[in-house]
Amino acid sequence: MARSATPKAASPLHGNWPRPPEPVRQKASKEELLEYYRQMMLIRRFEERAGQLYGMGLIGGFCHLYIGQEAVVVGIQAALNPGDSVITGYRDHGHMLVKGIPANEVMAELTGRQ
Repeated sequence: MARSATPKAASPLHGNWPRPPEPVRQKASKEELLEYYRQMMLIRRFEERAGQLYGMGLIGGFCHLYIGQEAVVVGIQAALNPGDSVITGYRDHGHMLVKGIPANEVMAELTGRQ
């Protein structure tokens, strides 16, 4: 018995899905861009130090570092509106730093100190 042809659903593998709209580009002042860069550098330096302390055995358990993803958290935090919430699982040190929690307090949490 012959099979009848059935129409196939659109598939991204075949390239027949409509293109999404272009993203809206946000403008940022020179001061904002410098602040974003400062935040990314703070996260990078913090994570490098956390990695050193983890290697020395001063941070117990697991230490999931954010190195290489600094721009992600800075961009997310910059796009939030006042009152928006963020839920993280791990690799959350950058979120805390960008929200303004002092680096020494975040490091104290990692090392089990006050």
